[in-house]
Amino acid sequence: MTDILVTAPSVLTREFWRRFSTPTPEALGRSIMSLLVIAESIVCIFWIFTLSSLGEGYAVIAAVPYVYLVISYVSLFLFYRLKRFEYFTFTQLVMLLVMPFVMQWAIGGFAASSGVAIWAILSPVGALMILGTRQSTPWFLLFVGLAFISWKLNHYFAGNAMPIPTTVKDAFFLMNITGTASILYGVLRYFQAQKERVMISLELEQARSEKLLLNILPAAIAERLKANDMRIADHYESVTVMFADLVNFTQISEKMPALQLIDLLSQVFLKFDQLAEKYQVEKIKTIGDAYMVVSGAPIMYADHVARIAEMAFDMKVVLQEVAVKTGIDLNMRIGIHTGPVVAGVIGSTKFSYDLWGDTVNLASRMESTCKPNNIQVTRETQALIKDAYIFSEKADVDVKGKGLVETYFLLARKSS
Repeated sequence: MTDILVTAPSVLTREFWRRFSTPTPEALGRSIMSLLVIAESIVCIFWIFTLSSLGEGYAVIAAVPYVYLVISYVSLFLFYRLKRFEYFTFTQLVMLLVMPFVMQWAIGGFAASSGVAIWAILSPVGALMILGTRQSTPWFLLFVGLAFISWKLNHYFAGNAMPIPTTVKDAFFLMNITGTASILYGVLRYFQAQKERVMISLELEQARSEKLLLNILPAAIAERLKANDMRIADHYESVTVMFADLVNFTQISEKMPALQLIDLLSQVFLKFDQLAEKYQVEKIKTIGDAYMVVSGAPIMYADHVARIAEMAFDMKVVLQEVAVKTGIDLNMRIGIHTGPVVAGVIGSTKFSYDLWGDTVNLASRMESTCKPNNIQVTRETQALIKDAYIFSEKADVDVKGKGLVETYFLLARKSS
């Protein structure tokens, strides 16, 4: 039995510190229970040696904490062998609750024992932290019931009290007050530390989720979704939509390994994304090697056409930078149209912010009918910025479903 008393606390200590760094509910429960058992074991050893030193007549009293130690560590080793933590928890909670009251009764009531039954409060506290609020209630009611029984029968226990020296009583009183307070503080501090770690982890996860959401949806739309506005459909009277598409990219990609192809597209679209952020326009999506943005939705700007025009010029520049860096001949077509759209969020699990309407279709046609390395715009777009930019002569382009459409090539900015 001596070997058990020496070995078991070290096992519990290792378990406690191993679980400390893994704040799962199960690990938290094991750590808290380990802490309670270690503390109660130390106190029991103190009681055993103190009471045994008073003489043979106190052997029955000293046997109470000794029995607690035997049952506790036998259940501990059974738990490790059978991996049944729930049985270990139940046994320990029962022992933590009953042993202090039995010891108080054996010593001689409240006064003689210096209120040693206060240690039983560790049982409902442990149950609260390990089992939760609902399952801990019966343990607290049992504690109150045993305290009431102790009060009602205190005269009987006091009549059979063994004489205990005042110094021992004072030591017991100090142990009972400071011991229970220290253990409760330690357990609550540990519990709070784990709670703070969980809250920090939660904040990091929320920040990561927030960043992911903003990568998928415009910030204004994301805020509306978080406010439970699940049906988002807005009409915008005037926005500017731009499509950009790499020329002959299918033929280029056929000669590339998959990783090189993805790397090339990532370089191009990363620079386009940076330009979208610079001009505060909204990237809608990429479709293969095509890139779609809108200016004027979901945030409306008076200069939405100029923002797209400036971004289109910069896109041609950055594409050539990538072409020089990679040694690949890259060209693109850009189409722009201005008009009304409906914008909203579709999907219930995978959200997507998209645009609908003739404006989107016409902007796409401007891109598909555009000559390589040019920016083709409709008359509606040209009319809004003709005083600030230079355009080619008008041309009539046959657009499927629309017939002849008046178009222009956006050439340059006018000198101020």
